[in-house]
Amino acid sequence: MANREKNKKTLLELAKLPENSCCADCGAADPDWASYTLGIFVCLNCSGTHRNLSTISRIKSIRLDFWDDELVQFMKSNGNRAAKNFYEKYVPVFYYQPQPDDCEVLREQWIRAKYERKEFTEEKTERPYTAGVYEGMLWKKGKDNGQFLERKFVLSVHDFTLKYYKEDESKGPKATISVKDLNATFQPEKIGHAHGLQITYSVDDHTRNLFVYHKNGWEIVNWFNAIRAIRHVYLKTAFPTLIPWITRSYLKEGYMEKTGPLQREPFKKRWFILDSLDRKLLYFKTQLDAIELGVVFIGSENHGYSVRECVPKGTRGNKWKCGVIVETPDRQFVFMCEQERDQREWVEALKTGTVEECDFFGGHCFLTSSFKKVSLGAFWDVKPI
Repeated sequence: MANREKNKKTLLELAKLPENSCCADCGAADPDWASYTLGIFVCLNCSGTHRNLSTISRIKSIRLDFWDDELVQFMKSNGNRAAKNFYEKYVPVFYYQPQPDDCEVLREQWIRAKYERKEFTEEKTERPYTAGVYEGMLWKKGKDNGQFLERKFVLSVHDFTLKYYKEDESKGPKATISVKDLNATFQPEKIGHAHGLQITYSVDDHTRNLFVYHKNGWEIVNWFNAIRAIRHVYLKTAFPTLIPWITRSYLKEGYMEKTGPLQREPFKKRWFILDSLDRKLLYFKTQLDAIELGVVFIGSENHGYSVRECVPKGTRGNKWKCGVIVETPDRQFVFMCEQERDQREWVEALKTGTVEECDFFGGHCFLTSSFKKVSLGAFWDVKPI
């Protein structure tokens, strides 16, 4: 008969080994669960997906469940490193591998791709997102009425574009988007759909947002990785130092109140997005607006800029009381946050970036050195408020 306490101790010791100390699928620290058919240690979130793959993966708690001796021996003989060497042997360099804080659809499809579809066990496996052309239907939010309508999208490596069409395709694409400035990030809460994807690009010196989703999780993640694949091909030739930023999540998003340059204008609630790659702070009327109202370029403390928390005096119309002040040689910017936690997070995000040095060509920022956290300070406003 199996010794429950002895087996539990053995499992806990196995989970502390460097190769098993993080979740095999998302990298979360200190996994408390294990798949006794795959021989891997996983976190609570990823264990939920494994439970839906019962013909492939069977899950137990390493702390609470009873383990037979042969199952413990199987875990000792395998582990996360062995599984990674087999199931992730040929993961494409551009393929997005989820992190602990990523949305459910990314984690689920990564797990299914590895263990259910075995997409990465053979070098020349045909994958839809590596075909060079990817097309299909996505539900897109209308610019004016806010309704989601089905539209055809075509992504092509031949001209490095993403195009989408309205009902009558004979009239040509509604928009042709260069992958040069294209970014994609999952935004399920913002869009209101578990598979919601935000596509951002530049047009006529403005930032344009497309909000789309697909009812099938596999399909929307294929779209995401198809975008990353074509971006990788483009950047490998044009800007190889930007390859680590094929697509990126934003440093910080959320509502703040803002006033005008004289600080006598009434405060207005705006949705802000801080993008560290382009060193921009974008603001929109609402979080689902297609085009930004204004953009602020981020400078550095070396050039006399600073950011700090404050309790502004003499301002009017603001409902929120937790202020953020940005000082520049020419102007003081005042933003108001709803809660102190938001205030602290915005100040930290504005002070802390992920680029060391930038050169500007045609208004765009391209990395010229290694990645490193530095103080970014405040910013230049390039549009009237």
